[in-house]
Amino acid sequence: MQIGGRRLRLSNLDKVLYPETGTTKGEVIDYYSRIAPRLLPHVADRPGTRKRWPDGVGTDTAPTEPFFAKALEPGAPAWVRRFPIDHSSGAKDYPLVDDLPTLVYLAQVASLEVHVPQWRFSPDGARQNPDRLVLDLDPGPGVGLAECAEVARWARAILQDMGLDPLPVTSGSKGIHLYAHLDGRPTSDAASAIAKELARAIEADHPDLVVSQMSKAARPGKVFIDWSQNNGSKTTIAPYSLRGRAQPTVAAPRTWDELDDPDLRHLLFTEVLERSGDPLAPVERDTGPLRAYISKRTAGRTPEPVPEAPHGEAAPDGLPRFVIQEHHASRLHWDLRLEHDGVLVSWAVPKGVPPTTAKNSLAVMTEDHPMQYLDFAGEIPRGEYGAGIMTVWDTGTYELEKWRDDEVIATLQGRADGPLGRVRVALIRTEGRGEKSQWLLHRMKTDAEGRPQSDGEPVVPRDHGATGAAPARTAASADSRASASSRTPANPSTSPPSGTAPRTSAASDPASAPADTGSAAEPTVAELRPMLATSATAGIARAAAERWGGPPWVEMKWDGIRGLGIWDGSRLRLRSRNGNDLTAAYPELTSVDLGLGSRPAVFDGEIVALDLQGRPSFPLLQKRMNLVQPREIERERTRTPVHLYLFDVLSASGRDVASLPLSERRALLEQLAGDAVGAIVVPPVFDDVDAAVSTSDRFGLEGVVVKDPGSAYRRGERSERWLKVKHSRTQEVVIGGVRPGKGNRAGTIGSLLVGVPDADGLRYAGRVGSGFGEQTLMRLTEMLAPLGSDVDPFVGVPAADARDALWVRPELVAEVEFAEFTPGGILRQARWRGLRPDKDPDDVARES
Repeated sequence: MQIGGRRLRLSNLDKVLYPETGTTKGEVIDYYSRIAPRLLPHVADRPGTRKRWPDGVGTDTAPTEPFFAKALEPGAPAWVRRFPIDHSSGAKDYPLVDDLPTLVYLAQVASLEVHVPQWRFSPDGARQNPDRLVLDLDPGPGVGLAECAEVARWARAILQDMGLDPLPVTSGSKGIHLYAHLDGRPTSDAASAIAKELARAIEADHPDLVVSQMSKAARPGKVFIDWSQNNGSKTTIAPYSLRGRAQPTVAAPRTWDELDDPDLRHLLFTEVLERSGDPLAPVERDTGPLRAYISKRTAGRTPEPVPEAPHGEAAPDGLPRFVIQEHHASRLHWDLRLEHDGVLVSWAVPKGVPPTTAKNSLAVMTEDHPMQYLDFAGEIPRGEYGAGIMTVWDTGTYELEKWRDDEVIATLQGRADGPLGRVRVALIRTEGRGEKSQWLLHRMKTDAEGRPQSDGEPVVPRDHGATGAAPARTAASADSRASASSRTPANPSTSPPSGTAPRTSAASDPASAPADTGSAAEPTVAELRPMLATSATAGIARAAAERWGGPPWVEMKWDGIRGLGIWDGSRLRLRSRNGNDLTAAYPELTSVDLGLGSRPAVFDGEIVALDLQGRPSFPLLQKRMNLVQPREIERERTRTPVHLYLFDVLSASGRDVASLPLSERRALLEQLAGDAVGAIVVPPVFDDVDAAVSTSDRFGLEGVVVKDPGSAYRRGERSERWLKVKHSRTQEVVIGGVRPGKGNRAGTIGSLLVGVPDADGLRYAGRVGSGFGEQTLMRLTEMLAPLGSDVDPFVGVPAADARDALWVRPELVAEVEFAEFTPGGILRQARWRGLRPDKDPDDVARES
């Protein structure tokens, strides 16, 4: 199904998850879909842990044990927002339940309960101070909700004296939770200390009913005030979450009047759906979309509109509106603002809306703006945020096609006398999330009806004194628009496959034609440089596929090493991407007739080793990559066999075919490899980016490669006609130093110091100290020992890291997995993946 712009597979909707009430998974999904507007504000930006009951909750007399999930499961869709949290065993990615598709996905996998902490992530993934305090009133044996309500009223009186206004939630399990808003200044430890002292104070006043000790032996006949839920590592059931009890109850926000009801009880999900409004909304009062905007401005000191509340406005009837403002701030830029959910979602675009389909503009997301900003023009005083002159460049309405957190597609209609005209654009997020995230603003190749879209006028800044009126069109710009409208857009020569590649005519089939020594000859070994892909996101890849025309062409990304195969009609020779001869290292590919035909050919592919689940494993391939002795190779060959996954052909029958479109080369490849033996695999091609990305992630693969089916093969070039979309971020690095190990690593490597080449030299990129096995450490020690040096090879290594470092000549290339680059270019949470003997230090570049 398409849910909130996301593609999601729903299954087993009739499966009963609550046997005592007959509640099915379909009803659970329906509940979470309908309650999402009330639930999501309470969990937004918070890491979510889950309790899953894939086989149902059982009955009151025979309950089923749940699975407790912290880290995001490997099969989760790639679009689920996530941030890492460090653990003793390494960093783990936690999901952020920020939108309806994520909530429905969790319901689909029977995550009935969602638990979150009292703190949120910042947009860049940093842990912030808690923004709410919680008290968990847990009744011991012999007491119930009525006693919890009494304790809640005592706690309320004390909290109100402290300037806090708590609100109750019946937990859906046993007791009551009290939530109070915090201003973000106390740390988690400080909030926990406040809650602990409050619990002790209530216990001192009412020792006959209240206990604050953790000991379960002290709880019979009393209400335990659990203050520890404010600890930064603890979580609490999310408001509006279902509970995995025999009955489908809910952690339901309530009013104080309801707590006075002597028949107070927990609510079923059907009852919660019948209620209107959210009694707990005031606790999240600072999380409105205009919070960041208001925090940066002071009414009276700027002519900009400054609303009192951080919430947006109700949308008027008709098409949503937009404005593009020219902003002469510290740096000239144009602000694009689109009306959405009662606010103006905003991007700063340094070069404005791109006038042609051939170029994209960088767009940086800024804070949401109030609707009053639609016609704002004036001068923001010096010293205020965004100081400078702002004018309205153009304004109007837009027709929305898609709005997701990583992609927006819309057709903008400017004023009749404005410079924009009518233009269909796409905004595609490339890096980061929320404010300061980076996007591409792309002028679509076709309009919404599929007709070619002409170029627009160049964006020219106005004089500072402009009033916002549209400038007169110049003759040059008119000529530019006329010439643009007369151009015919490029059309790929073929359509991509749906399962198999298109067939080519015999006349153009090099496999069926005799060798032509007068035409381009088979490439020499020196010319065997593979075509390389450019890093991208799924959104960028989708937009690129639209520019190329037709459905996408998507291949799985296989986690191995590149292998260029030279076939002589009976045997294969293998070369790595840096030209090293791999023939002897993989005899199962080079010492047998692979069935690739009687004529010579050159293939491009990936050498992979498969794990027990049949998935390519780069760490497993490491066992084969560094062997040189024939006996070692033969012994490991039986333990760790390899396959060659072919995805391209460069020449056939002595004729260079690299200039043919990819779709024709693919058809040729299938003809040549149709009778190949089991070690040769020609993987399938997909025609849906989202489905391929989701499938790749579900099966634990590295990612996908999205290709232009009309592209030629460009030897040795990194092309934007091939785009790689990875699930986890990896980076090739050059090893330049070692820090000695301590403790159980004494006498071996503690961590590696690594770098990434740039214009100034080998730029220091941090330390890698996790992900090593004992054999890996022994092999690295042996390989690095002869490379010892007295010279620091890095640019910018900190003194603390250099203090006890042992330098080595920067000759070995490795690959690491990491969370992100810091602003200073250091790899955060880097983890070892393996050596890359197939690559030279000069080949290493920072991944975008």
